[in-house]
Amino acid sequence: MKKAQERSGTGGRDARSGTALELLVHGVGGTTPTEMLDDPRTVRITGDHVAAVFRRTEDADAESRPEDYRDRPVPEAYVWCNLTSGNGTRALWLLLLPFMVVNIAHWMRPAAHGRIRTVRLYGLLLRLAGLTLTVLLVAAACEVALDLVAWQCAGTRACAERHSWLGFLSPALSEGGWWSTPGRRLALAAAVPAALTGLLWYLSLRTWRAYESQQPMDREADSEDDPRRAALSRPGFWYGRRLVARLRAAHTAAGLLTVAVGVAAPAARFDRRPGGPAPLDTLGWALLGAMAAGAVTVAAVVCRRGRSERLIDRTLDEHLVRRLPLAALLLLVLALLYGGWSRPDWTSDGRLSGNTAFGGIALIQGLLVVALAVVAHLLHRSRPDVRAAIRGLGGPAVAMLACALGGVMSGGVAQRVADWMDGTGTSLDGPPVLLTWQASVIPPLLVVVLLMCAALALHTLRLARAERDAVEGDHPGEAGDPGRTRRIALARAMATLTDRAPLLVAITSAATLLLGAGALVGALTTGEVPGEAARGTYAVVQGAAQTAQDLGSWLIGLGFILFVTWGRRAYKDASARRTIGVLWDVGTFWPRAAHPFAPPCYAERAVPDLTWRMATWTRATGGRLVISGHSQGSVLAAAASWQLEPSARRRVALLTYGSPLERLYGRWFPAHFGPDALASLHEEVDCWRNLYRRTDPIGGPVRLPGDAGPAVDRAPLKDPLTYGRTELHPLPAPILGHSDYQADPVFAEERGRLLARLRPELPAPRHTEGAATVPAADGTAGDC
Repeated sequence: MKKAQERSGTGGRDARSGTALELLVHGVGGTTPTEMLDDPRTVRITGDHVAAVFRRTEDADAESRPEDYRDRPVPEAYVWCNLTSGNGTRALWLLLLPFMVVNIAHWMRPAAHGRIRTVRLYGLLLRLAGLTLTVLLVAAACEVALDLVAWQCAGTRACAERHSWLGFLSPALSEGGWWSTPGRRLALAAAVPAALTGLLWYLSLRTWRAYESQQPMDREADSEDDPRRAALSRPGFWYGRRLVARLRAAHTAAGLLTVAVGVAAPAARFDRRPGGPAPLDTLGWALLGAMAAGAVTVAAVVCRRGRSERLIDRTLDEHLVRRLPLAALLLLVLALLYGGWSRPDWTSDGRLSGNTAFGGIALIQGLLVVALAVVAHLLHRSRPDVRAAIRGLGGPAVAMLACALGGVMSGGVAQRVADWMDGTGTSLDGPPVLLTWQASVIPPLLVVVLLMCAALALHTLRLARAERDAVEGDHPGEAGDPGRTRRIALARAMATLTDRAPLLVAITSAATLLLGAGALVGALTTGEVPGEAARGTYAVVQGAAQTAQDLGSWLIGLGFILFVTWGRRAYKDASARRTIGVLWDVGTFWPRAAHPFAPPCYAERAVPDLTWRMATWTRATGGRLVISGHSQGSVLAAAASWQLEPSARRRVALLTYGSPLERLYGRWFPAHFGPDALASLHEEVDCWRNLYRRTDPIGGPVRLPGDAGPAVDRAPLKDPLTYGRTELHPLPAPILGHSDYQADPVFAEERGRLLARLRPELPAPRHTEGAATVPAADGTAGDC
C-alpha cells in the first residue's frame, strides 16, 4: 500500500506519462469502493478510515505502466460516507436538528453584488437566530430540571411520594433536610442543563478538531473583478476554524448564563420582597447585573463580522475562546452559591417564570425572521433570479421552520416530563402555558400541510395522465402496454414534486409564523391554556380549543416517543444510522456559519481531499483528469473544481449525473450555485457534461443560459432503457430514476468524449463565444 501511495503521489512528476484518471465520487447514502469500481479487490491509495481514495488492486501501480492505459483511464473512487455515518454517537446528532436547519438558512441568501452591508446584516440576523435556539434548548432543560422536577414536584408532597427518588429534596418527606430548601433544590437540578451545555461544547470541540481543522491547499485568491466569480472558489471558504471557535465560546457562555439566570432569578425575586435581607438583595442585583453584562458580551461576539473567505484565516481568538466560557462558568458557580444560601421562609409554589422566558424567546425569534425576510427581499430585488426558491425568501422560511422545530422539541420534552411527574394531572401546575399553546397550533398546521399534500397529489395524478402520451411517443413502433406506460408516466410525474417543494415550504412557514404569533398573544394575554381561555365562549370555539389542546398534546407526545425511539435505534443499528447519515449528507454540506453546535460540515474535509488529489495528479501526470460525480458527489466535484488553481482547473473535465446542482442547490442557494456561478464553472473547467433523467426526483439539467446550456446538458436519458421486451432485453427493464447512471451506454460515451478531449497530444480548445466542438469516442462530434 505504501508503494502504491508513493507512485500515486507527486513523486512521479518526472514520469509524465499522460495517463488519464477518472475520479469517481459517490452520492448520498454512500457506497463501497467495490461497488464503485466494480471489482471485489480494491486497495486504499491515500486517506484514512474516514475518507479515502481507492483503486482496483490491478491498477495500484498504474503510473509505472502507462502503456497499459493509453486507451482507458485509471479509475479511482473517493469514498466519503463515513464522514456522515459512523459509530453510535452519531445518533446524538438528532438533538442538533434545529441547529442544522438554521445553519442551512444562512447559505440561502439571494445573489447580490455590491451590497456588502446588506449581506453582512443577513448573516448577522441568522447568527442571532441561532443564538436564540441555543438559549431555547437550555431553557427547555431548565424548565424540566429546575421548574418541573426541583421546584414543583419536589415541593409538592403528593408528587414527591410518587417519585421516591425525590424524597431527599422534599421538605415534607425529608423533614426539612439540607437539600430541601428551594434554592438548594434549584442549584442541584442545575447540573442537568449545565451538563447539556457541556455536552454540546464537547461535541462541537471534537468535531471542530476533526473537520474545521483540515488544512486546505495554499493558493492565491482568484481575481474578484468578475462579478460572476463563485464564492466557493475563495481560498478560505472551506476553512471556518476561527468563526466556529468564536461562536462555540459565545454559545457555550449563553447556555451557562441561561442556567445561572434560572437559579439566581427566583432567589433574587424572593430577596426583593418587603422586609427581605438587604445584603442578599444587593448581591442578587449585582449578580444579575453581571449576567446581563455577560449576555451583552455574548451578543457582541455573535454580532462580530462572520467568515473570512478571501484568505485562509489561521488565527484564533484564543483569549476570547477560553475566557468567555470560563467567565460564564464562574457566574454560574456564584449563582449556585447565591441561590443555595439559607432562606428559612422560602417555599416553592406555582410555576417559575418560564412563561415570560419562553415568550420572550418566541417574540425575538419572530422579529428576527421578519427582519430577515425584509433583508432577503432587498437582496433579491437588487438582482432578481427567477429560479430562486420563494423569490429569494428561502432563507427566512427555513429559519422560521428551524425556530418552530426547536419550539416543538422543547415543548414536547417539557410536556412529556410533566405528564410523567404528575400522574393524576392535579398536583402540579405543569409547564408554562405558552408551551401548551404552541402544541395546540400543531393540529391546524397539520391540516394546512395535509391539504397542500392532497392538492399536490391531485396535480401529480393529472400530470401522470398527461405524460402517458409523451411516454408512448418516446417509443414509436413498439406495442403499447398500458400498465407499463402508467408506471413510467407516474415516475415522471412524481419526480416533478421536487420542483414544488418551495411552495410547500413557503405556505408551511407562513402558517407557522401566523399560528405561532397567535399562540404567543393568547398565552401572554390570558395566562391560561387554550381550553381554559375559551371557557365561557361559544360552544364551537370552546370545543375546537379543547380539541386542539388535547390533540396537540397527543401529537407532540407521539413525536417525542418516535424521536427517542429513532435515536435509540440509530445508536444500536448501523442501517438506521446510515439513514440518518443520508439526511446529514444534504444538511451538513455547508460550513457552520450560523450555529457552532450544528452537525459538522463534512465538505470541509471532503473538498480539500478532492482538491489535493486533483492538484497533485495534474502536476504529476500532465493533467488528464475527469472527475465524475453522482448526486451529492457532483456538488462535491464542483466545489473541489472551484478550489483548484485556475491553471489546474482548465485541465479538468467534469462529468455529473443525477446532479442537484441547479435543481436544488441553484434554486435554494442562489448566491453560491446560481446561474452566474454555474456559468463561471463551465467556462473555467476544460469541459463539463451533465446527464439526467426525467424520472429522477433529485437530478436535473444545469440550465445554463444561451449556448452553454446544450453544451453542458445532454438530452434526458431514456428511462427505462427499453420500453418492452427485446432480443437483447428479454425481461422488462427497471425504471432507474436516480440510480445506476453508469449502466446507461450514454455514460461511457460521454466519458470517452471527455477523455478524448483531454488527450495530451491534441491541444484542447477553450470556450469562446459559443459551444466548442470536441472529438467523440466514436469519431462523431460532440458539444462541450
